[in-house]
Amino acid sequence: MTPSLLITRSFFPDMLEKLNKYCNVVLWDRAAPPEKHWIIRNLNHMDGMITMLTDKIDEEIIRIGASQGLKVISQMAVGYDNIDVRSATERKIAVGNTPGVLTETTADFTWALLMALVRQVVQSHTEVQQGVWRPWGPEVFAGIDVNGSTLGIIGFGRIGQAVARRASGFGMRVLYYDPDGNRSKVSGIPGEPSGLEMLLCHSDFVSLHANLTASSRNLIGKRQLELMKSTAFLINTARGAMVDHNALYDSLAKHQIAGAALDVFEPEPIPADHPLLKLPNVIITPHIASASIATRRRMASMSIENAYAGITGKKLPYCVNPEIYNS
Repeated sequence: MTPSLLITRSFFPDMLEKLNKYCNVVLWDRAAPPEKHWIIRNLNHMDGMITMLTDKIDEEIIRIGASQGLKVISQMAVGYDNIDVRSATERKIAVGNTPGVLTETTADFTWALLMALVRQVVQSHTEVQQGVWRPWGPEVFAGIDVNGSTLGIIGFGRIGQAVARRASGFGMRVLYYDPDGNRSKVSGIPGEPSGLEMLLCHSDFVSLHANLTASSRNLIGKRQLELMKSTAFLINTARGAMVDHNALYDSLAKHQIAGAALDVFEPEPIPADHPLLKLPNVIITPHIASASIATRRRMASMSIENAYAGITGKKLPYCVNPEIYNS
């Protein structure tokens, strides 16, 4: 019998066309994420799912899916905190993700945000669009030099290390702190292990790259922001829940720190009336750090590999819960 696959967002047509040759595909093809009731309604006799980070795959969905024969949940993302992995594991449902694929693309985007922020690229572009061209002056849109400054990296996994490599090309001093407790020197990667408070006190730029865990949730709040220099900038391309955004607004509005660039938020999308959107020293992008064509195609390909392995009874090549295979 032909396996069935539920996909919660459309992606590259050529890849979907190939999938349709060996799967009965049920596809949500709108821009916004599907509602929970649509997912549940379409779980009937589904062998697998390809999901996105914006889909909340909770215990109820997994329980219903398991009762219908669901074998695999293949996430098109590195992170998977939107999936109740414990419930899936209890029901022997394999969960897959796309590890390693985002590293260089996200590191590139971190630098795009950092440079745009400190050199006031967005603010000056907006003024020109609005017909404002300030006369040249010594202080007009004068930004901050990156060369010779200190970068603090919170989370020193693949992406954090890729950012550190780029920082060395700018002649920066790199401090790094890992919320999971790994502060040892990483061979071949520029940087000095640091405690969190020391990193915040001494960094001109603080960039978040940690996984979202109990120890990193709300890691940057009022107290941490008060430790940062008044000339320092915060960049977050990791998870929005690591930052207390109300505290960040207060800190920016009071000029306790110089600016922020955020690619992630909690919740997403950011509420249209959030006061951070009104500040001139903030850049907010809609969670696009991995948005290069090559990276997104690789993510889609890995997701398909995981999904096909799962629905055909094989071990997932990129599995989050491999313990389901132990028995």
